[in-house]
Order: sequence, then C-alpha cells, then structure tokens
Amino acid sequence: MTISVYNTPFRKKQEFTPLTGNRVNMYACGVTVYDMSHIGHARSMIIFDVISRFIRSKGYDLTFVRNFTDVDDKIIARANELGTSYKEISERYIDEFQADMRTLKVQKADVEPKATEYMPQIIDMILRLEEKGFAYRADDGSVYYSVTKFRGYGSLSGRRTEEMLAGARVDIGELKRDPLDFALWKRSKEGEPWWESPWSRGRPGWHIECSAMSTSILGPTIDIHGGGRDLVFPHHENEIAQSEGTYGVPFVRYWVHNGFVTIDGEKMSKSLGNFLTIRDLVKDVHPEVLRLLLISQHYRSPINFSRDSLQASTQAMVRFYEVLDRVNRCPATAPENRLTPLTGTFLEDFDQALSDDFNTPRAIALLHDLTTVLNRTLDDSPAVTAADRDGVKGAFGKASEVLGILEEEPAGFLESVRRSGMSATGLGASEIEELISQRAAARKARDFGKADGIRDLLLSKGIQLKDTPEGTLWETL
Repeated sequence: MTISVYNTPFRKKQEFTPLTGNRVNMYACGVTVYDMSHIGHARSMIIFDVISRFIRSKGYDLTFVRNFTDVDDKIIARANELGTSYKEISERYIDEFQADMRTLKVQKADVEPKATEYMPQIIDMILRLEEKGFAYRADDGSVYYSVTKFRGYGSLSGRRTEEMLAGARVDIGELKRDPLDFALWKRSKEGEPWWESPWSRGRPGWHIECSAMSTSILGPTIDIHGGGRDLVFPHHENEIAQSEGTYGVPFVRYWVHNGFVTIDGEKMSKSLGNFLTIRDLVKDVHPEVLRLLLISQHYRSPINFSRDSLQASTQAMVRFYEVLDRVNRCPATAPENRLTPLTGTFLEDFDQALSDDFNTPRAIALLHDLTTVLNRTLDDSPAVTAADRDGVKGAFGKASEVLGILEEEPAGFLESVRRSGMSATGLGASEIEELISQRAAARKARDFGKADGIRDLLLSKGIQLKDTPEGTLWETL
C-alpha cells in the first residue's frame, strides 16, 4: 500500500514517491540545547520517530537526520548566567536530551549533526549566496539574506508580504536593508564565541545551520523535512530561500509539521507555571503512557495535556497489557485457531491507517478494537492454540515496532503502573498514599465517617484498600 503525506505548501495529502528509487532522505529539526527538553519537544521527537519507524517497516532504505543547534543566543546567555562556556552548556544538554529520548524510546537518528561541526559548509553556503546576489555584507561584518531577491518567499507558509512585514522586526545593532531580511552570519560581540570567516569573526545565524547540515548530508533535494508547526515561518521558509538560492533546485519534496501541545487548554509557559519537562513528567508517568498520549491525536492537530487525557492513556495502556497478559496465561489447548483471523485483519488495517498520512489515532483505535474482540473471544473460551498466541504476539509486536509502545513484559508493566506514577484511576501513587494517611489519622481520631468517606472515594476511583497488621495496602480493581 502506498503512503500518502499531507504536504504543507500544497495544503493537501499527496502520494509519497521518493526522489531516488527505494531510498528516502528525511531531516527533522532538533533542539537548541540550552535547557531541559519539555513536552513540546517530546511530541515532535516522538512523531518523527513513529514516521521513521513506519517508513522503515514499509521496506524503504531511510536515512534520517536530526540536528542539534549548539551555538545560539540562548545558549550563550545561559552560559553567561552560569559562568561557564557555551560548549559546556550545549554538551550538558545534549547528554540530557539523549537520556530523555532513551527513556521515551525514541530511536537515535542515523546522523545527529551539531551546527558547530559544519562551519566550513555554512561559510561556503553563505559565500555562494553572496556570489549569486542573494546575500549582502553589512558594514559591521555581518551578512544578511535579501528576501526580495528570492521570488518564492512565502510559498511554504502561504503568507503575503504584508503579513510577514507586520511581524518583522529589526533588533538593535542590526544593519538590514529590509525588515524581512535575516542574518546568515553575525559578527560576534566581545565575550561571545566566534569563528574566522571572510566577513568577520562571528557565528552563523540560526536558519543557515539547518540548510548547510541537511544539504551537506542528504544532498540539495531531500524527500521529507519537518518539525513543529512553529517552525513553518520563518525558519523553514528561510531554509527554502537559502537552499534553493544556493543550488537552484527544489529543496524539499514533502514538508511535514506537527501541531502544538497545550497544558489544560493553555499554551505552555514558564510564567504560567505549566512548563512540563520530560524529566519531571516521567517521574510519575510511565514513558509508554506519555508516548501513547502524544500520538493519540493526529500529528497535524494540536493536543491537550491534562489529567483526563493522561488518565485515558494510562487506562488504554493497562487495557492493552492486560489482554497480552491474559493471552500469555491462556492454556494452549484449543482445537482450532480462533484469534489468528482477527490478528491478520488487524495487521492489514493497521498498515492502511498509518499509510494514510501516519494516522496514529486510527491505528490506536484499531488496537482498542482488537483488544475488545480478543477479550470477547476469550470470554467464550479461554483456550487458545500456539498459532493464536503467536498471532497476537505478532499483531501487538507490529504496533510496538512502529508506535514504540508495548515493549514491556505485561505483568511487570501492570505492576509498575500500579505502584509508581499515574495509575489507571487518574490518581498518582503519592496522592493515593496521602489519602490513606488521612484515613489512618481519621480512624485514630475515631472520625469513622471521614475514614469511610475516604475509603469510598478511593473505591469510586478503582482503588481497593486492605488493612493488614503491617499497614493499609492498596490495589487497583
């Protein structure tokens, strides 16, 4: 089955055809490494992880590149704040990012370049743009891209010149000829890192980094390029202008952009106190639950992170692992296969769902449907055949391979969710323990009405208490 991809500049789905035979080149914008990665980063990384997994599962020879911006105004500011070097900051947060990705089961990209490793290529690209009349030197030794020289500017975002001008700004000290122009090379200020160049001791602008890295590694035209929707303008718009200005050929065949993450319906912001880092989240949320939540909506749609959405994802993961555990424990004494036809149909439908613009919510719905029909079949008779068991393992294994979930041993997962992090009840383990402590205090004070109320509240949430000589134990129903 062919893959269809929603192509941002065309505003519609198109059949995916690689530039060269069975080979697929994909580039996704990575992180600027000056702080811990947050849930917005997690969504983008997980989305492109699923896309890369699925493309490979279809038999394509994929080369996936995801970069690090390791020199930038924010990195320099953080280094100055902490009294250290930009390099120490960037290396620290690259390591932290990699640790977070391992926790989230995000596979490493085939190539993970750092901007500072590509200075010769960056400088060469700027020189070529200058020679072709797309770039100009400013009096201070900086270099800017002249947007009016590139006729296709705005085609990716669909913005008119008036709209782009309304959001354009000229920072203090910039010597642009036009507000829409953007920096290719910045003369470094005193105390900032710098590299030698034909124009000044300086450092690259943000946009040129990705153009130089992607074209150096993958060639002047790549199959898939993407990142968060916030990168469409100006970052990806500028990448097109730089890359096509340099090479004179189409830069990207398919542009893929994922939607934003909101927190309880609001934009994530440190000032609002709802800034959620990956590291903090996985203290209470199983990484597979977080993965499932972040692919539960179509990648192009926004997604809201809330207690309700987290509870729904936890319950879904528990449901999937429970049926796997159930099948594992069924006696293999059935006279005929009853589950293999179900799993065979699932595999076909699962492939069809993901071939339709990587439709993960449809794929997850199919997992729910399969779980329901497996449970109903086993309710009639718990016996299975060895082929049935292998079929279920293969079906859920396919979901694991592509979605990056269901990689745990079922009984172990169910125990870990019950005891640590957000349980299927929507209550965290710490919250449950606090309510149990309040109940114990109420009983000691002989306030049995309050104690019974807490017990009933927990029972309504699916938590059953058991009083023992060693204390009160709890378990999910």
